[in-house]
Amino acid sequence: MAQYDSGLQSHSVEAQTQNSVDRLHNAVSQAMSHPMEQLIEQAERSKDHAEQAIKQAKESLGEEAVEVAADMLAIEEKRLDAVKQVHRRQ
Repeated sequence: MAQYDSGLQSHSVEAQTQNSVDRLHNAVSQAMSHPMEQLIEQAERSKDHAEQAIKQAKESLGEEAVEVAADMLAIEEKRLDAVKQVHRRQ
C-alpha cells in the first residue's frame, strides 16, 4: 500500500508542477498580448510560483522527474524577459 500511495503522491507532485508551468505560460502569453504592468507582474508571480514548484518537485522526485518542466520554465523566463524589455521601451 505504501508504494501505491507514494506513486499517487509523485504523480500529484508532477501534475502540480506541470500545472504551475502551464499557468506561467498562460500568464506570459497574456502579458505578451497586452504588455501592461499589471499583467507583467502577474506573470512574474506565476514564474516565482513555478520556480518554487519545480524546486520542491526536484527535492521529492529528483532532477529527472521535472526536467521537462524546468526546460519549459527556462523558455517562459526568456519570453517574460522579452515582454519586460518591450514594456520598458514604451
